[in-house]
Amino acid sequence: MNLYIENRVLSIADYIIETGATVRAAARVFGVSKSTVHKDITERLRQINRNLGEQVAVILEQNKDERHIRGGMATREKYLHREIED
Repeated sequence: MNLYIENRVLSIADYIIETGATVRAAARVFGVSKSTVHKDITERLRQINRNLGEQVAVILEQNKDERHIRGGMATREKYLHREIED
C-alpha cells in the first residue's frame, strides 16, 4: 500500500478515536470524500492495524446509533430559526 495512503488512514483513525468524529466530519477535516474515509477505516485500516480498526468500528457504530437523534435536533433547530425570522 502507498505510504501516503497508509499515513492518511492512520491519521483519520487517530482523529476519529480522539474526537469521536463522524465519517462526514473526518472527511471535511482531511479534505477527502466520505467514501474515501469509509473505505480507509473499514477496509484499509484493518489491513494496517486490526486493533485500531476495531476501536474505530466501535465509535462508528455509536455514531450510527445516534444519527437519528442528531437529525432530529438539526430539524428542530431549523424550525426554531424559521419561527424567529417570521
